[in-house]
Amino acid sequence: MIEEVRHAHEAALEQVATALTLADLRAVDSEVLAKSGTLGSLKSRLGSLAIEHRKTVGQAINQAIEAVESAADERRRELSAAALQGRIAAERLDLTEITARPRRGHEHLAIQAWERLEDVFVGLGFQIAEGPELETDFYNFEALNMPRSHPARSGFDTLFTDYNEDGTVLLRTHTSPVQIRVMQTVEPPIYMIMPGRVFRRDTPDATHMPVFHQLEGLVIDRSITMAHLAGTIDAFTKAFFGGDFTSRLRPNYFPFTEPSAEFDIQRPDGTWIELGGCGMVHPNVLSAAGLDPEEWSGFAFGFGIDRMARERHGVDDIRDMYSNDVRFIKQF
Repeated sequence: MIEEVRHAHEAALEQVATALTLADLRAVDSEVLAKSGTLGSLKSRLGSLAIEHRKTVGQAINQAIEAVESAADERRRELSAAALQGRIAAERLDLTEITARPRRGHEHLAIQAWERLEDVFVGLGFQIAEGPELETDFYNFEALNMPRSHPARSGFDTLFTDYNEDGTVLLRTHTSPVQIRVMQTVEPPIYMIMPGRVFRRDTPDATHMPVFHQLEGLVIDRSITMAHLAGTIDAFTKAFFGGDFTSRLRPNYFPFTEPSAEFDIQRPDGTWIELGGCGMVHPNVLSAAGLDPEEWSGFAFGFGIDRMARERHGVDDIRDMYSNDVRFIKQF
C-alpha cells in the first residue's frame, strides 16, 4: 500500500504543477484530497491493514496529503499573481510621453503674421515695444487727445473693469497706450512698433472679433513729414504682401493724429481694401507724453494683425481663424 501512496502522491504533484487555472487547482482538491479522492480514499483502507503496518502507512498518507496541499497553495499564489498581472496589463493606460517622431503643431495664423510683421519692421530699422493689456483711462484715451465725449470712452464700446472705484481701468482698446509709455521713457529719436492683443465690444462677424491683435508704429524725430509716413507704409506693404501690392493714403480724422489718413492696399487684381489708420502725431499727444512739439514731430500708424493675415492668405471669414477646425488650421 506504501507503493500506492507513492504513486498517488507523485500523480497529485504532477497535476498541481500542470494546473493552468485556479479551477484546475480546485479539481485537485476534489479528485485527490477529498475523502473519495485518490489520496483521501487510502485513509479509509487503513483498517484492513495489519496493526503493525497502519502507523507507517498512515504517516505516509498524511505526509503525501500535506505535501500536495503545500504544493497546491504555492501554485495557487503563482496563478493568482499571474491573473492580477494580466488584469493590470489589460487595464493599463500608457501615459508616457511620446518622444520618437512626435506629432507637432504650429503657430496660430495670427501669430505667424505677427512675427512676419515684426521681421519686416525690424528690417526697416524699427524696434519692438510692449505694454500692459490692462490700462488706465489716461493712457488709453486722455493722453491720446480723445475727449470725454468720444464714443469709445463709454461702456458701449469699451470693456471697463471694477479694478478701482472710479472705473478708470479698462482692457485696452488699441496698442496706442504703448506709444505714450514709450515717449515718456525713451529719448527721441524713436522708431518703434507695438504689437499686442486688444479688446473691444465688437460683435463677431466676417471682419471683426471682440479680441484681436493689433500692431502700431511710432516714429518721433526732427523734421518728420507725411512723405516719410507714406514711404514707410508702402515699404512694409510690399515686404509683407509682395511686390505686386501697392498702398495709398486717404484723408480721414483721428483725435491723436493731425493730419490723419486711412491707408489702403491694392491687390494684384486691382481692387483696394482699407487696412488701418495713420497720420502725424498730434501736438497735444506729444505734450501729454512730455515732448516739445516745437522740437519733435512724428507719425503713427496702426492696423489689425488678424486682418493682415486674413488678406495675405485669402481667408473669407476671420472667425475661421479661431474655430479650431483642424481642416482649416492644417492649411497654414
